[in-house]
Parts: sequence; C-alpha cells; structure tokens
Amino acid sequence: MMTVRFPTFKNSSHPIGLDMPCSPLFKQIAVSFVSIVLSGSFVALIAAEEQWNQYRGPNADGTSAATGLPTKWSETENVKWRAPIRGKAWSSPVVWNQQIWLTTAPADGKELFAICLDRETGKVLHDVKVFDVASPQYCHDRNSYASCTPFVEADRVYVHYGVHGTACLDTKTGKVLWTRNDLECNHHRGAGSSPIVWQDLLILTFDGFDVQYVVALDKETGKTVWKTDRGFNYGTDNGDVMKAYGTPRVVEVGGQLELVSPSAGSTAAYDPRTGKELWQVKSGGMNAAGRPVVSKDTAFIGTADGGMHLFAVKLGGRGDVTGTHVNWKLAKGYPRYASPILVDGLLYMGNEQGIITCVDAETGEVKYQNRLGGLFMSSPVYADGKLYFFAEEGICHVIKPGPEFVSLAENKLAGGFMASPAIAGKALILRTKDAVVCVAE
Repeated sequence: MMTVRFPTFKNSSHPIGLDMPCSPLFKQIAVSFVSIVLSGSFVALIAAEEQWNQYRGPNADGTSAATGLPTKWSETENVKWRAPIRGKAWSSPVVWNQQIWLTTAPADGKELFAICLDRETGKVLHDVKVFDVASPQYCHDRNSYASCTPFVEADRVYVHYGVHGTACLDTKTGKVLWTRNDLECNHHRGAGSSPIVWQDLLILTFDGFDVQYVVALDKETGKTVWKTDRGFNYGTDNGDVMKAYGTPRVVEVGGQLELVSPSAGSTAAYDPRTGKELWQVKSGGMNAAGRPVVSKDTAFIGTADGGMHLFAVKLGGRGDVTGTHVNWKLAKGYPRYASPILVDGLLYMGNEQGIITCVDAETGEVKYQNRLGGLFMSSPVYADGKLYFFAEEGICHVIKPGPEFVSLAENKLAGGFMASPAIAGKALILRTKDAVVCVAE
C-alpha cells in the first residue's frame, strides 16, 4: 500500500500548514485529490508504454511489453480495420497516443506525403504533401521514395525522404514547421536510413554512392548542429560498394554515450553530442540495412552483402577495435534487409531466402535454421511471448521463442509486407503494400 505524506510547515502540526483541525472530510477530499493525481500519472505511464515512436519501436529493437496480442488472424478474423494507402512506399508506421503516422509517394517520386490515421478507426486525420520533387533520383524497384520510417513524439513528427527532403510537422494540425532539402547525397538505389531523435537532436544518416556522412539537426529549427564525414578507407573508388541503408541507435556504456552506426565497409560509433568518432570496426560488406541490437555492453551488427555478415562487438572501445572487441562472427544466415531481434539471450533473424535463424547471443552458436519460404524484408517484433515474422508474400509466421523452432501459427493478409509492424496496446499495426491494417482480438 502506498503511503501519502502531506507537507507540514514550520510551527504547524497540521497538514499543509493549516492551523485548524484536520477533519475526516478534509482527509477524504485530500486523499481523493491525490488519488486523481496518481491515477492520472498511471494513465500517462500506460500511454507512454504504448507509444511505438520510431523504426523498431520505443526500445529501438522490435520488442514490446504489450500483452493480449492476437496469435491468429485472416482477412475475415481479428481485423479491426483496414485503411487503403495510395502510392508505393515501404516506411513503417509509428504510433503516438491515438495517431498513426507513415509516409508515402507515387512510384515516380515527384510528390512526397505524410499521412496520419486515427488509431481506433483508421480514418485519415492528416494527408500532407511535404515536398514536390521536380527531378527525383533513380530509385531501385525494390526500394521506394518513402522507405524511411518517421520518428514521432509529443506534438511533433519528423519525416525523412533522404536527399529529397526532411521535415518536421505539428501532429495536431499537420502544419509543416520546418524543412531541409539541401543535404546532398547520391543514394544510387534510393534512401533507406530512418531518422532518430536523441535529446534535442534529429540524427540523419547519408551513406551514398558519392558521399557518406552522419548529420545532427536541431529538432526545433532544422539547423545543422554537427556533421561528420565517414572517412572510411573503402579500398575502392566504386561508389556502389560505399552505400548503405542502416539506422543507428544511441546506447550508454560505462557512462559513455555512443551512437552506433552501421555502414558499408565499416561500422563506427560517434559521440551523439558532437559527432566525434569513438571507435570503428572494419567489418566489410555493403548495403547494410539493419538496426543494431544491443545487450548490456555488446552490440550485434550486420553487414548485409559480404564482410562479417553478423558480428558481436563489445562497446566502450576507442579507435580501431576490429582486432580487440569483436567477440564472434556469423558467416551465414544474416538478412540483407531485415533487422535481427534479441529475446532472452537468443538472436532471431529472417532472411531473403525465407530462412529463420536462431543464434546464441553470448557465443554465436547457431541453435537452429528453419526454412519457411517467402522473402523477409520486414523486421520481426516480439511481444506477449510471441515472435512475429512478416514475409513479402503476406504470410506472418508466429513462433515461440526458444532454442528449438516451434510454430504457433501462420496467418496471411493480401498485399504482402515490405514495412515492419508497430505494436499499439493489444493491436498489431501492419502496413501492407497498399493498406494499413489493425489486427486485434
């Protein structure tokens, strides 16, 4: 039971300094007032836990404490609502309170939009054209002009379309508050790195054919605070092997803040306050697209095509830590597109060959590999004791965590999945190629 103490002022033995008897009615009113305040705080806490504010969710790793999520669904079962979304876009939905935000664009990329849906009904609340683009860069058919997932917080949403523009919108009105479209980069195949917010900074990643850098903007104004060129030795002048699509994350180890940022050729960590490089792993590879997973003092990072594929690096190093801080490497099974997920000491990942791999995070030992078929572009999520893997063909494999493969269900929706899911309360918010679908019991 919680004990509530009222302040007693000097020279007074009565609550809140009133030199009068503390009547039963006063006590009842006071306790009722405190109960209201505490219950409001409790509701706010629950609401905070339900936010899915960025790519891979509030923990940046695809996990959620949500319960009561569905195990089975179909076109006619456990679908609460479906909202058609025009265009061709792979950005994942994000959730803040009763709003769902995502981006979209036509296949030619000449108009870039931000869309907000009502979480309970799927009704369109805002449909904002953020940018007109006269001459869009080339975008590979497997990519889209709106593949970068927004970041949403109280009253603000940040949308990013790579070189074609970045913007901040007011979530209540849909008004565009500021824009930037002067950050240069030849993506060569389209953009894919999602923005993140850390304190008062909006951090963007540009790993292109011609330039490779990380830049931090003041999230209130959009002005550049710091910009750091990668400066990696790629060992080639071929820009095609210098590009990447990864999204960084900020971690704290031993009091040191590190912005862990996968790229092509190397992975680096930067001080998020200044952009100063702290350490680097010459991990090799190109087209890195996943987001790092972190457990205690270790990060698990993929290199996509070539290189170490998947490696575990001890955080907190300085300089070139390739030979000193890499705990283990896994040569096969790591996905080119999707991020891994860590649950109870085991890493899980689904790749483009339709294979789900389970790895001991401590040792790198493969516990199992199971071919399910399909193509996993979407990153998995975990909640309510279940892992959810979504394939491009529209199938969701629900599996039980553990060192042995156990299938709980297979579910299918039309449209197929390129975007990663969001979790909101007891619902899965799924973006197919042509709609957003709310799945709930």
